[in-house]
Amino acid sequence: MVARRTTAGKGDPEADASTRALIVRTALRSFSEQGFDGASTRSIAQAAGVNQGLIPYYFKTKQALWREAVDLAFSDLHDALGAFGEAVAARPSRDDLALLVRRYVEFVASHPEFVLLMNEEGKRSGPRMRWIVDRHVKPLFALLNRLFEEMRGHARFAPEVPGIHFTYIFAGAVGLIFSQAPECRRVSNYDPTEPSAVEAHADALVQLFFGDATLGRPI
Repeated sequence: MVARRTTAGKGDPEADASTRALIVRTALRSFSEQGFDGASTRSIAQAAGVNQGLIPYYFKTKQALWREAVDLAFSDLHDALGAFGEAVAARPSRDDLALLVRRYVEFVASHPEFVLLMNEEGKRSGPRMRWIVDRHVKPLFALLNRLFEEMRGHARFAPEVPGIHFTYIFAGAVGLIFSQAPECRRVSNYDPTEPSAVEAHADALVQLFFGDATLGRPI
């Protein structure tokens, strides 16, 4: 159980940073599960085990907290993928590309809030969607397009498939089973978040895209 922190760590930068990070991480989970409107600052503070007054103290507004939560989601993604851009720019091998697919599968499986948040905001044409797209999605989309161009010579899909379609096919193929994990468990009594299931899903996608499920596996 998280100890309730009733005041900010005034004069203690380390305590301030720790409390602030806890609130952002909790907010990311709350916004992904309940949406921006459904997640109140009161419920976020309660889930984080902190006084509600710390949210305006650190973030001023709910909107500012939401933006920091989104930044955190994409920071987690970039940390998980490692030097993704450099790997793509270096003309990766078939095995390298398969490894990138596996890393993305592992990330989505362990960070379901990422896909849930993107699904929540991506379906609405509003200022939050535009902000996410301009700040985060467009740069990521450019990298995915470069990955797609590299995969054309290695993967098993038709070369005339447009990049925009590949990007959404790829995102759905990777993430749907994890964002819909409760449904999957109910339908099939199969838990896609179990480590063996995550590995099996990565194998399936590598097999689907490259024709060899062993590619990109850790040695």
